[in-house]
Amino acid sequence: MSVDDFAPRLSFFWGSGMNHFMEIAKMRAARMLWAKIVSQFNPKNPKSLALRTHTQTSGWSLTEQDPFNNVARTCIEALGAALGHTQSLHTNALDEAIALPTDFSARIARNTQIYLQEETNICRVVDPWAGSYYIETLTHEIAHKAWAHIQEVEKLGGMAKAIESGVPKMRIEEASARKQSRIDSNVDTIVGINKYRLDHEDPIETLEIDNTAVRNAQIERLKKLRAERDTEAVNAALDRLTECARTGEGNLLELSIDAARKRASLGEISYALEKVYGRYKAKINLISNVYSSQTKESDAFKRAQELTDKFAKMEGRRPRIMVAKMGQDGHDRGAKVVATGYADMGFDVDMGPLFQTPAEAAKQAVENDVHIFGASSLAAGHKTLLPQVIEELKKLGREDIMVVAGGVIPPQDYDFLFKAGVAAVFGPGTPVSTSAIRMMELLFAARGVDIDK
Repeated sequence: MSVDDFAPRLSFFWGSGMNHFMEIAKMRAARMLWAKIVSQFNPKNPKSLALRTHTQTSGWSLTEQDPFNNVARTCIEALGAALGHTQSLHTNALDEAIALPTDFSARIARNTQIYLQEETNICRVVDPWAGSYYIETLTHEIAHKAWAHIQEVEKLGGMAKAIESGVPKMRIEEASARKQSRIDSNVDTIVGINKYRLDHEDPIETLEIDNTAVRNAQIERLKKLRAERDTEAVNAALDRLTECARTGEGNLLELSIDAARKRASLGEISYALEKVYGRYKAKINLISNVYSSQTKESDAFKRAQELTDKFAKMEGRRPRIMVAKMGQDGHDRGAKVVATGYADMGFDVDMGPLFQTPAEAAKQAVENDVHIFGASSLAAGHKTLLPQVIEELKKLGREDIMVVAGGVIPPQDYDFLFKAGVAAVFGPGTPVSTSAIRMMELLFAARGVDIDK
C-alpha cells in the first residue's frame, strides 16, 4: 500500500495534564516527529504528514478533596490542548475523582470547551506560541528525548516486541511512582490535598449506579439478541474468523465486521480469535526504590517500614498484599503506584492481572497466601465486585484474609462496603504510606497485638 492510502486517516489520542507549557510543547514536538517518520515513505499527499489528535484532560490530576478545584484544573488542561492544536477535545467533569459524572458536572465540562472556543479568540491564530523562546526550547527538548525512546523501541524490534518485553509499561510505572512520591512527600503541590486543605468539606451530590440493574439489563439484551439473530450464520462467521487467524489467509478486520453485522457479540468475536492466539497477559514488574526516592525520610514512610519489620519478626515472614483489578476497569496506573510504594515499605506484593473476576482474584490471593487483599476501583464496580470477592474468599475458607479498597469510591458508599466486610477504604488523595500504616494497624489488631510494645 502507498503511505497516502492510509496515513491521512490515522489519528492519535493524547492526554493533557497540569504542566501547562510542557503539554503545549509536547503536541508541537509530536507533529515534528510524525512528519519526520512519515517523510521516510515519500508521501505525495501533504495530509499524510499532518498529525491529527484527540485530547482528553487528565483524569489522575482530579481530586476528591475540594472537588470544585477540578473545574479550574480541567480548564487549564483544555487550554493547553487547544494551544497545542488538538483537533478534538474531551473535558473531564469535576466529580470524576469521586464517581461517574452527573448531568450537572458534565454540563460544566462541556461548557468549558465552548468558553475556550467562542469567548477567548484562541482559535483565531494557528500557533500562538511560535517564536516563544521557552516553548521552542521545550519543544526541541521533548522532541529529542521522545526520539530516543522511539529508537529504543526500534532496537527492541518494534512496538509489539517492546510491549511483550514490558519496557513501555515499566517506563510509565516508574514515572507514575516517582510523581506519586513527590506528591506524598509534599515536593509537588496539589491544592486541597497536601496544601491549602479544608478542615471540613461538605459532600457533593454524585451519580449512583445500580450495577445489578445494569448487569441484568445487559443480560436481557443479549438474550433478546441471540433469540432474534440467525444463529447458523453467526457461527459460520465466527468459524471463518477463527480459520483466518489459524491460517493467516484472509482479512481479520473484514471478517470481524461481517460477524458483527450478523449480530455476533464483541465477546464472541474476541473468543473466536482467542482460540488461536490465546489471551494477552501483561508482564507485571514492580519498580523498586522509585517511590522511596522522595519519601524515605518522611515520618510516615519510616513508620510504615517499622511496622512491616516488626510484623516480619513476629510472624517469620513479611506482610503480603495482593493488589487486584477486577471487572472491566482497564486502568492500572494507581494500582501499580501503590503496589510499588508498598514494596518499598517492606510488604511482599502480588499484582493481579487486569480484568479478573472476583473468583479468579480470590483464588490467586489464597494460592499466594496473602494477608491482605487490596482492590483498586475506578469504574464504579466496587459495590458489586467487593462483596463478591469477600464471598469467594469465604468459600475458599480464607475469611481471615483482610479486604481493603482504594480508588474512585464515593464517601457515601463507605458504610455499604464496611457492612459487606471491607476493613478499610482509601479514597483518592490518600498518601500511600498512610494506607500502609492503617493496614498494618489492622493486621496487628486482628492478632491482638499492641503495635507500640
